[in-house]
Amino acid sequence: MLSARGVTRRSFMKLCGAVAAAAGLSQLAAPQIAQALEKSVIGATKGKLYPVIWIEGASCTGCTESFAQVETPDPASVVLELISLNYSETLSAAAGWSMEEAKEQTIEAGNYILVYEGAVLEGWDGQALRVADKPGTEHLIEAAEKANAVVALGSCAVNGGWMGAHPNSSGALGVQQFLEKAGIDVDVINIPGCPANPEWLVSVLVDVIMLEKLPPLTNEGKPEGIFGQTIHDNCERRGHFENGEFVYQFGSEEEAKGYCLYPLGCRGPQTKSNCGVTLWNNRRSWCVQAGSPCIGCCEAAPHDPGHNWVEVNTPFYKRHRDLRIGDWMVQPGTIALGITGILAAALVVHGFGMKITGRMDGGADFEKVRAWDKNHPGKAIGKYDLTRDEAKAACEKSSHNANAKAVESDEEEGR
Repeated sequence: MLSARGVTRRSFMKLCGAVAAAAGLSQLAAPQIAQALEKSVIGATKGKLYPVIWIEGASCTGCTESFAQVETPDPASVVLELISLNYSETLSAAAGWSMEEAKEQTIEAGNYILVYEGAVLEGWDGQALRVADKPGTEHLIEAAEKANAVVALGSCAVNGGWMGAHPNSSGALGVQQFLEKAGIDVDVINIPGCPANPEWLVSVLVDVIMLEKLPPLTNEGKPEGIFGQTIHDNCERRGHFENGEFVYQFGSEEEAKGYCLYPLGCRGPQTKSNCGVTLWNNRRSWCVQAGSPCIGCCEAAPHDPGHNWVEVNTPFYKRHRDLRIGDWMVQPGTIALGITGILAAALVVHGFGMKITGRMDGGADFEKVRAWDKNHPGKAIGKYDLTRDEAKAACEKSSHNANAKAVESDEEEGR
């Protein structure tokens, strides 16, 4: 099958090595992956490939574009051809009625994977997104009920993405949260990103097909091998971060030296993903290597549409996110400057008040001799330039205090 498609054995082994890396495995696992793929997919005895239904929710089709526009024979391209893509509104050659029929037949036969791209829209009873004369929510329920697994592809599918940002008038939310509310019991694998890296989907599909089980998942339902560490953990600029070498302005000498982009709003320390390991565009580069701070597009809490990467991370090139107070948004730095201004104004008003009331005119009387030195003339530690009368008065006061204490002590002994 591969030879007929112009794929050599060497290219196929390169594919298996790339899939191993995408799945977080050692390159030594490539032969086992090759054997499993040949047995379960390429050499399938049933005469058909593993069926996949790919539904577009509310999306820009960015994840489809990411998956499709890769060089052959890259993992995404080869596996896409080896998998029977029975339904895809973006990539299918068929259209209209014939396409919907293919989806119905696939659902009826069962044993398929559902890939859902884009946000689920609950607004206006699901009519916010209407496809083939039915609400988009109904399409998802029908396809998810019999699926072996559901892959929520991209941040929009994980928790509504940028469409879930305030005020979220369309009621956008993620696939997992919607299916749980609808009472559909099915395994959901969340692959965030805007768009998602195609190799992440490849690794999940191979896991399900090859091992017939889900990959290890985090508590948010994301593949642990991909989203178990922060971008900062594997960033090529981390050494500069540890050395305190940062870029504070684009076009500066520090930027030319490849210093850390944290002050320019890089969200790498708070975003979990292996972008710096898998890379993009046939492993050529990735955002930070290309000179852009990470904007945290993989941040997506499946059960909280409000925790979408746009609302959490904007403005992208500022160190702090905006704080929302009702419909009002403000930067923490602006709040700090405002408080500083209020305190400064209060001090000025206080100063004028002191002046008006005359409390600043005379000033306070200060002791010419420390109280300790006055009370302990033999142990005085200060040196004073006093007049004769001042010194005499200080000594008389000290003697008087000493005599008073002596009398008090004698009286105590007598009692």
